[in-house]
Amino acid sequence: MLVDGNFGGVIDGTAGGDLADLDEQIAAADRAGLDGIWTTEISRDPFLPLALAARQSTRLTLGTAIAVAFARNPMTVAVTANDLHCLSGGRFVLGLGTQVRAHITRRFGMPWSAPAARMREFVLAVRAIWSCWEHGTELDFRGDFYQHTLMTPMFRPQLSPWGTPPVLLAAVGAEMTRTAAEVGDGLIVHALTSERFLREVTMPIVSGGLRKSSRERGEFTISLPGLVATGSDDRALEVAVRAVREQIAFYGATPAYRAVLDLHGWGDLHTELHRMSKAGQWSTMPDLIDDTVLGTFAVVGDPEHVGAEIRRRFDGLVDRFTLYTPYPMADSVRARVVDAVHRRPVT
Repeated sequence: MLVDGNFGGVIDGTAGGDLADLDEQIAAADRAGLDGIWTTEISRDPFLPLALAARQSTRLTLGTAIAVAFARNPMTVAVTANDLHCLSGGRFVLGLGTQVRAHITRRFGMPWSAPAARMREFVLAVRAIWSCWEHGTELDFRGDFYQHTLMTPMFRPQLSPWGTPPVLLAAVGAEMTRTAAEVGDGLIVHALTSERFLREVTMPIVSGGLRKSSRERGEFTISLPGLVATGSDDRALEVAVRAVREQIAFYGATPAYRAVLDLHGWGDLHTELHRMSKAGQWSTMPDLIDDTVLGTFAVVGDPEHVGAEIRRRFDGLVDRFTLYTPYPMADSVRARVVDAVHRRPVT
């Protein structure tokens, strides 16, 4: 199992981050022994930081988790992904997600319809464009949502010598999970996911999708941005736990994620969190996240315990685990967690 860092909370500026600090952030990821880093698309572009990171590190896998597909079109994404794959020496992973209708139509001013079907076609269109470049064939992609039928020599880039980057799709519901398993190279699981939900709900859907696409589990990457609460001392752990409770409460109030809570018999928790969010009671919502809910959706404890528990819960279930920490984490603590994840238990 590979362990990654999610630098979205810093790089995208939502935690006061600055692109000028990127060099030190990447150096810290290397020092901590992380296998890769991911950027999110919130208040900054998800691709630009990775172009800078590709020059700063020659080892780390670089991925978007996620770039909003429907804010773009398959051609622009195909070009940018190919450029980053070239620049990074074949270390780029294209992670795509849909966002929600309001953001697509009102923030980005783009069309919204049938998200799973549109995402399926988006991925197929990107691959058709890459194939056109690779084989020098005519571009003739005609779908229900996207039409790409022109590629003259002047606009045909040289394909990366490392081939094309893997495409991972973010999914919450069954339909998008199935789409990821049928047309994607991997799945980015939502952070509000428990080990039980992965085993009982997600994996059977993935298995069915892989059978339909005639692939084995080893040909498909499952990446989990897992919530982690840890710190160097009791005070730091207390701050981390509060931040993670807030994140769980925020996600738990969202109707799209209710199914995860329902599986554990916590549907009423979603109902109350959703009501409180509508009333603007954000500051008191985390009080509803008791220790049982917290421990179900997050790994909590000192760094060594957290690392060992990540491996116990998810080794063999997911291929990449991203440290999702919605609070500042000291480099030394991050390094201790990563070391504990990589350290196999004595048998």
